Amino acid sequence: MKIVDEVKIKNQGYQNELREKRIALNQVKAVILGCRVDILDTTQCLDKIAELISARTTAHVITLNAEIVYQAQNNPVLMDIINQAALVTPDGIGIVWGGRQLGYAIPERVSGIDLLWGICQTAPAKEWKIYLLGSSPGVADEAAGRLKAQFPGLSICGSHHGYFQAEDEPSIIADINRSQADILVVSLGAPKQEIWISKHKKDLAAPVCIGVGGSLDVIAGHKKRAPDWMIKTNLEWLYRLLAEPSRWRRQLALPKFVLLIFKSKFNRIFKHN
Repeated sequence: MKIVDEVKIKNQGYQNELREKRIALNQVKAVILGCRVDILDTTQCLDKIAELISARTTAHVITLNAEIVYQAQNNPVLMDIINQAALVTPDGIGIVWGGRQLGYAIPERVSGIDLLWGICQTAPAKEWKIYLLGSSPGVADEAAGRLKAQFPGLSICGSHHGYFQAEDEPSIIADINRSQADILVVSLGAPKQEIWISKHKKDLAAPVCIGVGGSLDVIAGHKKRAPDWMIKTNLEWLYRLLAEPSRWRRQLALPKFVLLIFKSKFNRIFKHN
């Protein structure tokens, strides 16, 4: 049996244990270093997005990673944005690990790109329309073409690159609203995309606005995602660091995040003793 298959089987068994624990403890949300995270798997997140679309009010969906949680420790505005979102998914093994250390039965990663794939797979049957915003000029169009080829019947109702100025925003928002998009996918990088969505949420008509980091670059083929074995063994962060060494400064937040998790865990233990 391949190592990846063994890891997959072990992970599935562990996820089943976590699901049983979550049900037993009636856990719905986690609070990790002051940031709320929904304790949902990918399928449940897609169900939640379907509910938000049906509600027809603009909802913010955040795919949260450890770097953003660490930034939020010194940025109360960012923390408020996270905690006011309609759905916050555990994007990154750091959030999953941190949540489990603090006693939350988080079942799995729900990354921005995986959630986007799930949305695009679901969208044709539900007749959802999607607008892509972000990345370099031309990238969103390329990503749209690849997504439509991958998912027949998918409606990409508009796109715009992410290299715009503040004075361009009213016309971009007008274009998004004219498209009657059900889902606005924003790829401006975190936390810029979260701040942008929060700032303009009141003006946007799309029922769901979701930030997906650099996912459009990957889908368009401009960047490669980690091999499956690295994704399944939770080493995607290492692949991204090796592929983009300039990320090392950002990655310094990870050991600091780990230390804060241990501090929070010990504080909880001492508080209950």
